[in-house]
Amino acid sequence: MELSEDDVKAAPPADRPYKRFDGQGLFLLIHPNGSKYWRLKYRFLGAEKVLALGVYPEVSLKLARDRRDEARAHLADNRDPGVIKREGIAAAIASAPKRLSIDNGGALTFHIGARCVVLTPQETAELRAFLDATRAVAMEQPPCH
Repeated sequence: MELSEDDVKAAPPADRPYKRFDGQGLFLLIHPNGSKYWRLKYRFLGAEKVLALGVYPEVSLKLARDRRDEARAHLADNRDPGVIKREGIAAAIASAPKRLSIDNGGALTFHIGARCVVLTPQETAELRAFLDATRAVAMEQPPCH
């Protein structure tokens, strides 16, 4: 039986995570803390897989169904929707703006899109020592591409 928007909204938390199925592999996973996650259960090349489709209420029932239908279209073309999703994420990270900065104390900060990684001055010094030590070896190797 298909879920309604009211069913999704009213799904109460329980002591253990549980699933409410919508159809064609789409289900809502409800955690004890009340959080609700859309998932798609599917098979590809005989292996059972689960694809994350988003978190309710940011991803509505209608949008979750649209994402399910898109994933099923990929399966019909003999393509794994999980691989397609990972490739999309990797492409987004690769094309995201990147920035490096070192503050006066020697801490290194990487900005990659909306994410940020901060190394302490000690970690920055260790990274610099590693890069200096491996530079000669790396220059002798053929390019990775």
